[in-house]
Amino acid sequence: MSLAPAPRSLCAVCRRPERGFGWFDPISSKPPRPSASFCSITCQAWWTLLARRCIAMVDLTEQERAALRAAMRAMAEVMAEIGWSTALNALSEQQVLTLAEVAVGAFQDAMRASASPSSPEVPF
Repeated sequence: MSLAPAPRSLCAVCRRPERGFGWFDPISSKPPRPSASFCSITCQAWWTLLARRCIAMVDLTEQERAALRAAMRAMAEVMAEIGWSTALNALSEQQVLTLAEVAVGAFQDAMRASASPSSPEVPF
């Protein structure tokens, strides 16, 4: 039995492809052991910090809600350029990629901006 993560798994924090960083539950003796993969040591450290604070993260925090609102504003600017009457399935591949990049980038920027200086670096 290999302890290596399955190929093409995603980072448990940012959902990018994992790059060899990981965690598994050393206490569980029943296979398969709970595990998580990460793209970087920063994401691994962030996940560990959050895992210590709570068992499960289900609801969005106020910080995440504010970041989503910032992302929606940025997406609205792109949609205004494309045209609001354009159906999403009529967008070109480049337009969809631009919309996705703007949404993710604005969310990450808002999360980074709202992080307190005393907290560990957020992986965004």
